[in-house]
Parts: sequence; structure tokens; C-alpha cells
Amino acid sequence: MNYNQSCAAKGTQHGGRHRHLQIRSMQRAAVNIYKTATSYELLVFAPGRIRENFKIDVLGSELTISYTPPEGFPRPEWVRREYSRGGFVRTFTLEDFMDAKNIQAKYADGVLQVSLPLIPGKESAKQEIPIS
Repeated sequence: MNYNQSCAAKGTQHGGRHRHLQIRSMQRAAVNIYKTATSYELLVFAPGRIRENFKIDVLGSELTISYTPPEGFPRPEWVRREYSRGGFVRTFTLEDFMDAKNIQAKYADGVLQVSLPLIPGKESAKQEIPIS
């Protein structure tokens, strides 16, 4: 994926050659995405969060991952702060070759892993464009 905070970013590599997921917001939780033979895997780096406070929704072709801290969440007076344990919302656009009905997620060791299975045979073939 090509990450770009100034505009909606698309693609699996720089240049946006494959436009599989579109990043809509970049707030407080870094996300890495990789592709396997059968799925796209989103790794949401969210240490110190509580599993039950994550929410994952699909509405149409949009996948939204959010986190809301519990009531009474302590807010210390930080001496140094390099990451946040607060709430966030990340929204991604799903392609039609992703099986939204079979998305799975697990949270372990501070990483929320969301698995987006591919529909076999539905992904478009790679097309190389000649340069003249």
C-alpha cells in the first residue's frame, strides 16, 4: 500500500499500480497491509488497547475500524509521549474481489489483525503498460 497523509492514497506500491484498498483517514493507529495468495492482511498497531473496545464495520464497500477508550480512561500528565492509546477511526474502501462477508479479526500483542479474504478468480489480472 502507498501511504499518503495529504490525500486519499491508493495502491499496493508507490505509483498506485494496484488499487485494492483506499485509505480514508490516518488517525493515531498505524496500519500495515500485505497480500497473501488468498487474502489481504491489515495489521493495525494499537498497543495498550482493550479488545472489547474495538469495532469493525462494513457498510457497502467501506470497512471501518475504530477504537473507543473506556470511560474513566486515565490521562496522565505526560513527560514524553510518542504514541497514543486513545480512540481512532480508520476507513478503507473494499474492492469487489474481497469477500466482505468472511472478514475475520483478532487482537494479540498490541496488533489488531484483520483478514480480508479474496474471492477466487475475481481479482483482475496484472496488466503491464508499455512506455513509449
